[in-house]
Amino acid sequence: KIRFLEAEGLVEPERTASGYRKFSREDVSRLRYVLSSQRDHYLPLRVIKEHLDAIDRGLEPPPTGGQGPKVPRALVAAEGLPGPEAFLPDVNEIRLSRKELLDAAGLEAEQLDQLEQYGLLAVRLGGSHYDGNALVIAKTVAEMARFGIEARHLRPFKAAAEREIGLVEQVVTPLVRQRNPEARARAEEVARELAALSVKLHATLVRTGLGPGLRR
Repeated sequence: KIRFLEAEGLVEPERTASGYRKFSREDVSRLRYVLSSQRDHYLPLRVIKEHLDAIDRGLEPPPTGGQGPKVPRALVAAEGLPGPEAFLPDVNEIRLSRKELLDAAGLEAEQLDQLEQYGLLAVRLGGSHYDGNALVIAKTVAEMARFGIEARHLRPFKAAAEREIGLVEQVVTPLVRQRNPEARARAEEVARELAALSVKLHATLVRTGLGPGLRR
């Protein structure tokens, strides 16, 4: 059975020097998923392979009734101001096709084209998929579109973000240049802290500026 599943590309265990299969925890988890999907839901191998592909790209496999893969709930429903942990690179592990991004964000293809045209999001460098950051941007823009805001109106956000990034880089560059693991780890930590503080400051400035105008 395992030899057959390996031949079908559903599991790819490493081989020892003598040719024996060496199963990792991930391999065992994939085998368990394949076998339970066959036994409990009677899914064909083609469908199971699609599910595994979704899992490999950081998505939740679709329900057994069909539909497409789902974006993890933690990304879809983030609330409140982000802390430093929100700037960890985990979100970039997700890989979405163009159609998956459009479906998850609720955008039209023309809207996505405009976002790419104005440099607000793009496919991952050297790849053909979008990451979790692109999803958050797309969902946010889709919500703003309900108020008549278009991609062309959002260029100031891009420019402001680039200036904030420049400020963070100015602070952490001396740490990065030290070329030792401790300094690099500290640089990443400082960058996350400054990014969170920048967002907090920006949100507070907007709230402060809107207050008097809304109370007139």
